Amino acid sequence: MVRSLTIKVNKTKLAKELGVSRSSLYYKRIREETDLELKRQIEAVMVDHKDYGHKRIALDLRMGHNRIRRVMKKYGLKPYRRRFNRFIKKKDIGKAPTGIPNLVKPLLEGKLIVKPNQVWCTDFTYIKYQGKFIYMATIIDLFTREIVGVNISRFHNRFLVVGALEDAVIHYGVPEIVHSDQGSEYDSEDFVAFVKIIGAKISMSDKGSPWQNGHQESFFGHFKQEAGDLNRFKMLGELIEYIYQQVYYYNNKRIHSVLKMKPSEKRKRHTV
Repeated sequence: MVRSLTIKVNKTKLAKELGVSRSSLYYKRIREETDLELKRQIEAVMVDHKDYGHKRIALDLRMGHNRIRRVMKKYGLKPYRRRFNRFIKKKDIGKAPTGIPNLVKPLLEGKLIVKPNQVWCTDFTYIKYQGKFIYMATIIDLFTREIVGVNISRFHNRFLVVGALEDAVIHYGVPEIVHSDQGSEYDSEDFVAFVKIIGAKISMSDKGSPWQNGHQESFFGHFKQEAGDLNRFKMLGELIEYIYQQVYYYNNKRIHSVLKMKPSEKRKRHTV
């Protein structure tokens, strides 16, 4: 009979020999998830205050400015700054570093979004629940302001965002443009391929510019503010049911401040 050999490692001694802290020897997924959630909160502030630096954002969120600065630096979030004009090739105007153009920016500036399913914007957010995170991806129609697609998962990856787009296509048809930020989930082969398969054009915001996808960030901000403490739900299923109820309320019961009507009513008025 062969017995397995177990070797006990003194982590304090090992950390000292490696010249690192003892805590660094542990895999800290929770820190990364917390940073990602704070990133979303920072982006939500930058939607309304795109010129805010880390100190003003810290005041808005009532957090330490060093923590805000660290997370902004980690994810490349920068406030809007006016710059002097410089020479730019015409073919590069409006293109993200990925080579995918921002098709929505000129439409918004020219007020050319005039019908449902013309432009869908997509994003996802992190919801802290019982010490863990779940992820909610949504699709919003920029004309009607409806949440047309939702997907909830324990993981944030390409399947999360593709699932939200599938949900939207099943219930609302095919859009002309699908717009997102430059997250790796949206730059994945699966997501880009699915957008092309359904016959839509893909569009992306400039890197580090969350205000260019501000409608989604604004929705997430209001959703979390109204939701309050989600730990009141004992079961995950109860929380998921609540999320879908809130989306239904947002689309069909709540008067949108910009539209002056319910989002679903806006669609009905412009559906031939």
